Amino acid sequence: MPPRTQYAKSGDVHVAYQVYGEGPKNLVLVPGFVSQIETYWEEPNWAKWLERLGQFARVVLFDKRGTGLSDRGVAVPDMDKRMDDIRAVMDAAGMESAYVMGISEGGSLASVFAAYQARRCDGLILYGAFARFESWFPTREALEELFAYAETAWGTGAALPLFCPDTGNDPSFQDWWGKYERTGASPRDLIEIMKVNSKIDIADILPAIQVPTLVLHKKEDALIDVEGGRTLARLIPGARLVELSGRDHFVFLGKEGEQILSEVQTFVTGSAPKPIFDRVLAAVVFTDIVDSTRKAEEHGDEAWSAMLAAHDAAVREQLRQFRGHEVKTLGDGFLATFDGPGRAIHCAKAIEEAVARLGINVRIGVHTGEIEVADNDVRGIAVNIAARLGQIGGGGDVIVSRTVKDLVAGSGLDFEDLGTHNLKGLAEGWQVYRVQ
Repeated sequence: MPPRTQYAKSGDVHVAYQVYGEGPKNLVLVPGFVSQIETYWEEPNWAKWLERLGQFARVVLFDKRGTGLSDRGVAVPDMDKRMDDIRAVMDAAGMESAYVMGISEGGSLASVFAAYQARRCDGLILYGAFARFESWFPTREALEELFAYAETAWGTGAALPLFCPDTGNDPSFQDWWGKYERTGASPRDLIEIMKVNSKIDIADILPAIQVPTLVLHKKEDALIDVEGGRTLARLIPGARLVELSGRDHFVFLGKEGEQILSEVQTFVTGSAPKPIFDRVLAAVVFTDIVDSTRKAEEHGDEAWSAMLAAHDAAVREQLRQFRGHEVKTLGDGFLATFDGPGRAIHCAKAIEEAVARLGINVRIGVHTGEIEVADNDVRGIAVNIAARLGQIGGGGDVIVSRTVKDLVAGSGLDFEDLGTHNLKGLAEGWQVYRVQ
């Protein structure tokens, strides 16, 4: 009998999820580009595969916001909000930590979660996944063909042979896939989701993943080029790559589905110790008051001290609202970290606006990368980059690196290209942007 569908609250969005299984380990399944968790159980092979997962793990399934049984019609989310949805269903299911398995496009989100939420991720499993969208749709023309299908035939199941060339011509299988399409997303939602997905490029964050990682990919996968899996395994430290036979993309089909289950079970039920984290991926924010020395002279010590106290209180209030972590004050600014670049940018803009009302102008730099945490402080090249980026701007500017800009694709943020800059003490040629 299929598990009961429940709802977890992620911000103001309701995320549909199911939890089942009696195994000793927790496992969260991150779906592909669209899903509908109740439709899963209507396909016998899919249902059998999922039941097998529940024999060795306590499993959470969920529909990403905007798809399936989760709230529809919400803005197409960035990675920060998608990570919030994973946290929300884990919290609702009472899972402090879990193995996270990303299937297909869901592998990108699972990878970002493992990088930013390492303490909640016991291990990362990627099947048929990729680091760059080009492994899925190598050309714009190929993506336009999907858009045309969405407009003319979405919900018919006619596209199934593109996913599963060996089994996709079975009429009953196509009927199920047609329902999966219809219940997973509307044609308009699909197009908007895929426009955001087309910007996926997580290659820069993969070296920061520290959790044990298993990468599974079929060598002749009809949908996602095997080089996508090979790139993931090459860039994630210590990742184990298992290449499988077969062309059908779906995880649950044939003897390959059985082999995948075996590999996942061995990985999840193994006894490898969880690593101790002193290096993590973070979004780093540096704030700096513009012309602080001149302002101090103009206002006098007492008045300037009062303005600084008001500035510090305003910054801390925004850090609290956006779940930022204050590392330290810098006299005329702050160093803070966030678990996602989108949240870091929104907080930076909120800080700029809050202190402007006090008559104080700040410039802010934002970068994401690996940092070293020690003695209640952080250090590393990512910290230096964020500091240098802030120095490029003027009053009211939030300056970000290209890495940050690429990771917040689909967030609705607009950027002005400031060209290539040389950052003092760092390698030459950094592409930087001003947040509009």
